[in-house]
Order: sequence, then structure tokens, then C-alpha cells
Amino acid sequence: MKRSIRPDAVLVQAVIAGALSFAHLHDLAQAAGQTGWKAWAYPISVDLLLVAAWRRLRAHRSRLAWCWFLVALVASLGANIATAGFLDMEHPPALLRLGVAGWPALAFLGGTLLAHQHAAPTPDPDPAPASAPEPVSKPRAVVEVDRPQTPEPAAEISEPEPVPALPKASVTVPPALIDHARKVATEHRARTGAEIDAATLRARLGVPEDLAGAIVAQLA
Repeated sequence: MKRSIRPDAVLVQAVIAGALSFAHLHDLAQAAGQTGWKAWAYPISVDLLLVAAWRRLRAHRSRLAWCWFLVALVASLGANIATAGFLDMEHPPALLRLGVAGWPALAFLGGTLLAHQHAAPTPDPDPAPASAPEPVSKPRAVVEVDRPQTPEPAAEISEPEPVPALPKASVTVPPALIDHARKVATEHRARTGAEIDAATLRARLGVPEDLAGAIVAQLA
């Protein structure tokens, strides 16, 4: 399938403007005393410096790129204006001859500086998050805690052999205690109508169990 070729107005305009600027720079260099291939090299040098400065500006907007872009632009515009009848091309001024003669060194310096200028690194649009440094763990104070000791399982204890009961020793009861106990027993009988037992007598007198039993035995 054939594609139709359509002329681009912007491209055509750029070619026409470039050709006119090229011709004006050639005429100006020739009027300033540069003949032959030298007159054709001047417009190439100016246009190349202008393009190089513009490309450096697109990559990195530095003061150096702006400076050489303005120098090349002034040289191109100056040539276009000078050839429009503002200067006598048959007898150009000495200052114009000086500028045209010094342009090669100036253009060489600008091209060298632009070529060796380091462009700033373009930042990553989606930089990977930097890994956070691992926190340094501080030593913790060791606190000793008294833990309850787990009791060891008790060893199996064999049941003790029954000890034969020993005969109870006879308990001696003081006579005064017997008299007091008799009064307590009489009061209990009058109040309840029953004889006092050893447990009740023990509670009333506050005596040991064997002593209370001995007293009840004597009161019977």
C-alpha cells in the first residue's frame, strides 16, 4: 500500500529560513574578506553551534548552554540584519572584519565546552524505596525473677504400721477443780434436766479432753 507524501509546512518553513540564514552568513563572511571555502564554512559553524547549544539546553538547562545559544543566535541575527542594507558590503567596517576573523576560535571554544559539559542525571520517575536501616536493638536489663520452685513429686510413702495403743495414765484432778465442776454439773442438770457430758464440761471449764473425762468419771 502506497503512502501519500504530504509536505510539512513547518519543515518547509525551516528549510527556507535555514537557506536564507546560510546565504546571509556566507555573504557577510565574503564581504569581510573570507573567500572560497572559508566563506561557506562560516554559516555552517554558526548554525552548528546554535543547534548544539539548543540540544544541550533540552538535556540540561545550564548557564553555559544559554550563553552559547545566545552567542550563536546574535551572530545569525546580526548577519541577517547586516545584509539587509544597514552595512556597506563593499566597504565593511573594521569591527566586522575583526568579529568574522575571531569567530572560528570563539566557535571552537563554545563547541568544546558544550561537548564536555556533563548533563545532570535524570531522576528516576519511580525510584525504588530505599531499604530502611534495621533498628539497632539496645541491650535490655536482665531482671531475675524468683520463680516458685515446682515441688518434686513426693515419693511413695508406705503406710505406717499401726502402733499398739498404750494404756492411758491416770489423771490427777485437783479437789478444787472437782468442786467447781460439780457446781457446773448441778447447774446444767437444773437447766437441762440431763447429766453433763465430757464435751460440755470441757467447753465450760476450758480443760483438756482427758482431764474433762476424768472429772466426769469422778462426778458420776
